[in-house]
Formats: sequence, C-alpha cells, structure tokens
Amino acid sequence: MKRLMSFIITVAVLTGVMVFSTPGLLDKVHLGLDLKGGFEILYHAEPMEQGGELTRASLIKTAESLEKRANALGTSEPEVTTEGTNRIRLKIAGVTDEVEVRKKMKEPAVLTFRSAAEGDAAETYSKIELVGSDFVENGAEIGRDNLGRPEISIKMKDKDKFAEITKRLLGKELAIYLDENQLSAPQVNSEITAGSASITGNYTVESARELADTINLGALPLKLTEKYSQSVGATLGKQSLDQTLMAGLIGSLIILIFMIGMYRLPGLLASFALILHTWLLILVFVVADFTLTLPGIAAFILGIGMAVDANIITNERIREEVRSGKSILSSVKAGNKSSFRTVMDSNITTIIVAAVMFGFGTGAVKGFALVLIVEIVLSIATNLYFSHWLLTLLVKAGKLNKPKSFGVKESDIRAL
Repeated sequence: MKRLMSFIITVAVLTGVMVFSTPGLLDKVHLGLDLKGGFEILYHAEPMEQGGELTRASLIKTAESLEKRANALGTSEPEVTTEGTNRIRLKIAGVTDEVEVRKKMKEPAVLTFRSAAEGDAAETYSKIELVGSDFVENGAEIGRDNLGRPEISIKMKDKDKFAEITKRLLGKELAIYLDENQLSAPQVNSEITAGSASITGNYTVESARELADTINLGALPLKLTEKYSQSVGATLGKQSLDQTLMAGLIGSLIILIFMIGMYRLPGLLASFALILHTWLLILVFVVADFTLTLPGIAAFILGIGMAVDANIITNERIREEVRSGKSILSSVKAGNKSSFRTVMDSNITTIIVAAVMFGFGTGAVKGFALVLIVEIVLSIATNLYFSHWLLTLLVKAGKLNKPKSFGVKESDIRAL
C-alpha cells in the first residue's frame, strides 16, 4: 500500500505542477530571430589604423564589444559570432527599427578625440589624437564634481600617451567626435599623468550618461563595414514557430499512442516520463535564460526520439524476459539492467559528438549541440532512472503481475 501511495502521490504532484506551471513557462521562453523575427548583419572587420594587424584576439574582442553594444540598445538576446578570420555576424531578435539599429551599431567604431590642426577654422578640430581603442573598455563612468554637477571620468590604456597629449594641449580643447559629428569640446586644464581624467561641462545627467556610453561603446580595436544584412519579419517568424510546434505536437502524440498501444501500462509510464522530460527542458530554457531557435527545436525533437528509443529498448528487453518464463519482478529487474548499458553507451557517444560540435561550431551549430546535450542528460534522468523507478514501484505494489500488462500473451511464454 505504501508503494502504491508513493506512486499515486508522485504522479499527482508532478502532473499538477506541470499543468499549472507550463503556460507561464512557455511565455518566459526567449525566442530567437528565426522564430520571433529580427535583423541580421554580417560585418567585415579591418584594422582601424592603416597598417594595423587583424588578429584572432582582436576579432573576438570586437565581437564581445559588439554584443555589449547590442545589449545597451535594449534588444533581446543578441547573438554575435565570429566567422573566418575577418567576419562577425550579428543577430538581434525583435527589432522594430532596423535603420536605428544599423546606425547605432556602426557609430562607436569611429569615435575620435581631436585637437585643432594648423589652419583649422574656429571651433573646428581635424587632428585625431585618440581613438576609441585607446580607452579602457567600460572605463567611462558617471560621477559628480565638487559642485554636484555631472562629470564623466575616463581611463586610458597608455597613460604616457595621454600625458603627452594633455601637456601639449594645455589650455586648449580636446574635442570628442562621433563620425564627423562633434559631441563635446572639453578644455584641457592640466597635464594628466595618472592615465585617468574627468570631463566636466554643462552636462545633464542624461547627456553625461550618453557621452560615457558612447566612449565605452567606442572602445573597439577594429573597424566594421557592413557587407550583408537580412530581415526576418515577425509574421514569418511566428508562422515558422506555429508550424514547427504543430509538427512536433502531432509527432509526439503519435509516439505516445504507439508507446501505450504497444507496451500497455509500462508504455503509459514511459509516456509520462517523456512529458516530464519535455517540461524539465522548458524549465531549463527559462532558468538558464536560453534562446529557443529552429535548430534548438530540431535538437529537442531529436532528443525525444532518442528517449523513445531508450524506452523501446528497455520495454522490449523486459518483454523478452517475461517470454522466457521469469516472474514479472525478475523480468523488470533483468530487463532494466540489460538495457541500461546499451542505452547509456548510445547516450554517452552522442554527448561526445555534441560536445565536439559545441566546441568547434559557431552560431546555430553550437545552439543545436547545447540543446542536444541538455536533452540527453534530462533523458537519462527521466526515461531511465525515473521511469524505471515508477515501473518497479508498481510491480512491487502488485499492480503489474500479469504478462498481458506488458503486451505479452500467455501463449508466447516459453516454459523453463
């Protein structure tokens, strides 16, 4: 009776939790560009200064800065990947103003600090003294001076270079430009040798924060040129999602019917384990803040197929033991034991392949591999251990004591 009550309580509690939490979890899943709609840009990277070197490290650094810049725009789940030796691909889901995104993503690449060259007109500055990459990344911060006015503190990578510039421009302006637009022209009041300085002026908190963000986002070691872009409409993304989900639901329903029809009550338990496995995967997506894409859905469906294979192998082994004339309990133990190693070997080899894909792949390949690894781990927990435990619990409770409960006819049982 205790075993039966444990079974009933476990199934009832898990069913209740899944039924009441699933709608909320689905609403919290982040959708990728191919499902939600958005904007994709392919950039060509090159050294900002003529004769500069384009290294793998600088390309990765630029991609990281690009991702931070996309996050600063308030977009959802930007995906930034490097391709080859000089390309960076940016994907931003849920974009509504592509022109503004393209403009903002390009601006920080040409941030410069300039002084007046000989022959420049008044309030015109053409000599470039500093570029965005001369500043420490995220080194610009907002503070207040002694009078409580907003000021921007900045940090330089090369303090000697900054000291030489401030000494030479003492009493003169060091203007800040974004492309050819002058943002500010603060005056150099003293020679600065410490590598950090404060920019003061008639700034509001908002304008000071905007200038600090521009300096931070301008700390890019490479110049980016847009080579390719495409837009995925929200309607097309929703259509892809709806069709994919419909195909997945129909396929899953057919699988569940097959499992129950072929293996009876053990098939029903396996189906429950599959549903729990699906719910846990959705929970992982929400808790780990993963982004769901079409490749991720493909990995999800593939994982379900592998979980079904595991259940079929286990149930067929149990049926073979029943046909050999063993008791139901002995058949369940022997079937679980003999199938466990086969299923684990298959899952481990797939995890190894997925790990290699994740380590060496980019973009969609990494996403596919990651979801597949999570799928397999959850499958081992639910479709091996959990479903085995439920089945053993019912057998020991005396509720599965006949061969027909496993889809085996009495005539199929061979005498010992």
